[in-house]
Amino acid sequence: MSSLLDKLVSGFFRLIEAILVLCMAVMLVMVFGNVVLRLFFNTGIDLSEEMPRFAFVWMTFLGGIIGLHRRSHLGVDMVVQALPIFGRKVCWAISQVIMLICALFIFYGTWLQHDIIAGNASPVAQISMLWVYGVSYVTGAAIAMICLANLVRLARGQVRDDELIDVNEEGMAEGLEAERELKAQGTGGAKQ
Repeated sequence: MSSLLDKLVSGFFRLIEAILVLCMAVMLVMVFGNVVLRLFFNTGIDLSEEMPRFAFVWMTFLGGIIGLHRRSHLGVDMVVQALPIFGRKVCWAISQVIMLICALFIFYGTWLQHDIIAGNASPVAQISMLWVYGVSYVTGAAIAMICLANLVRLARGQVRDDELIDVNEEGMAEGLEAERELKAQGTGGAKQ
């Protein structure tokens, strides 16, 4: 059962990544194509003004899900790193609860605006704006589920100590490893 669930979750994140690549491709092709048409043929495609903006909205919202899943958001961890493990766990739990509440507000806010969004059509493509802003349903639900899963793992004691700092910077893993080695050398030297 667990392996099936892991496969479904992994497939969900792969699908999101594929949609992100598609959004980037739409933005690149349509904007570049419109520039070439305007530059060389003094014409353009009206749709290429609107669709890249919509793709950017989707990229932003779906990218937030991937960022949370990979723990690659920006943050300041100076205070949290100074805390003992219990303090880190408390801070991590508080941050997960705050993100959960925000994700639920995103979902609920979209629900409140659903009829208004669905009733409006985009100016050029004449598609329902729900196709644009409805992505916040996915984002709110996915972030809420990630945060809930993290809180459950924390309650079960399944969260590793290195997960308690949600900031992943380039070179951070190497720095933490060097810090552990220095502490090990310091305690090893004191025992001798």
